[in-house]
Amino acid sequence: MSFQTSRRDFLKKASAASAGIASMPYIFTSQAQANFETPNERPVIGCIGTGSRWGAVGPAAMKFGDCAAVCDVDSNHAGQGKERVQKAQGSDKKVDVYEDYRKILERDDIDLVTIVTPDHWHTKIAIEAMKAGKDVYCEKPLTLTIDEGRQIIKALDETNAVFQVGTQQRTEMGQRFLQAIAIVKDGRIGKLKEVTCAIGGVGESGPIPAVEVPKGLNWEMWLGQAPLCDYRHKEGGRWGNSNCHYEFRWWYEYSGGKMTDWGAHHIDIAQWAIEEANEGARVATFEPVMASHPTPMKDGMPTLNDRYNVATKFNVKTGFNNGIVMHIRNEANDLGFDNGIMFEGTEGKLFVNRGKISGQAVEDLKDNPLPEDAIEKLYGGKPTSHMQNFMECVKSRELPISDVYSHHRAMTTCHLANITIRLDRQLNWDAENEQIVGDEQANSMQSREQRKGYEINA
Repeated sequence: MSFQTSRRDFLKKASAASAGIASMPYIFTSQAQANFETPNERPVIGCIGTGSRWGAVGPAAMKFGDCAAVCDVDSNHAGQGKERVQKAQGSDKKVDVYEDYRKILERDDIDLVTIVTPDHWHTKIAIEAMKAGKDVYCEKPLTLTIDEGRQIIKALDETNAVFQVGTQQRTEMGQRFLQAIAIVKDGRIGKLKEVTCAIGGVGESGPIPAVEVPKGLNWEMWLGQAPLCDYRHKEGGRWGNSNCHYEFRWWYEYSGGKMTDWGAHHIDIAQWAIEEANEGARVATFEPVMASHPTPMKDGMPTLNDRYNVATKFNVKTGFNNGIVMHIRNEANDLGFDNGIMFEGTEGKLFVNRGKISGQAVEDLKDNPLPEDAIEKLYGGKPTSHMQNFMECVKSRELPISDVYSHHRAMTTCHLANITIRLDRQLNWDAENEQIVGDEQANSMQSREQRKGYEINA
């Protein structure tokens, strides 16, 4: 039986149970490892976006499936993507190249897509992919606004697609983050009181001149829902200073700066731990302790359009409904650490980042280890690589480890933190109704105007 046929049969059987699956976070992987060796067991992949980050995502996906097509609005990236696919799969296998992602979504032979585009394109492509019957692996941060998260969830619930977000700290990095969450959940630092996330800042670019659009780049389509503007670039650093490709992260028009770039990792882990240790915990207040932008802001919007405009430095105090406080900072050198998460409880502290996990509770594990199944219970099975988890869930139709529902909650925190520093005032958040209380202007920033022809149709 072909993969495509078996997948359709499973979708029919799974549709009635979809609501139940959606309500069971982190319970998803089968104990048996899925087999992806024979052609009929390997899904057919379409890769949308083949820039720098796809260099990790694409090859990971091709360990489990076969790439039939690549797509990028930059023909240079698309050509490099095709070469990489042929190198991995063999030059005798046909790989189609498109500029328009819709060509991939139109193909019945493609089972799933990887979306590795700038942030402002994620939601539109993901929704259209799900409606076209594709499963989705999309890089973080998944959304540009809070409203986009709601739109993706609506489409996900309607289509029963399998959707993995690329927040690899949930699976990889030596499982340090899973261990940290398990330690907090088991009460090893006492009752959790405070969390600090240091997620890094952004340097200033200074004025960036408008220049001719590089050959091969469809700049108008790259902009998508964002307003039409000049292409800007100047030499310097690893990537140069630009409003395109890697540097799009430092413009509010296309992303959310470090708040969403690294917040999608550290705030996600911190919030997961808070929710595991405190059932029903939800963010409630946002206070802008400090923020510095490289351009003056008016009504939450940058007033200069020729330079990076996201916050270079920031400190946001976030309160939860159960009294826990989370600090979101660009750095925490004054507290003795940088880039990582510090958990503080009534009986100790615990620090974790991609390089280490430390604290008395960690040292105590030598004599008093966590329960044998603590990590597997937290993870929902035996931890695997992020892509393998996605591919196994594509077969089982279960919820991946980085599911849209939990990611939406984490990204809501990131987006609200950005809104509070852009407006420079405290916000009160009604998590149940997903509304900012008593602030019409702040509520309006849950969504953004979309350029005609590139609207998201949820």
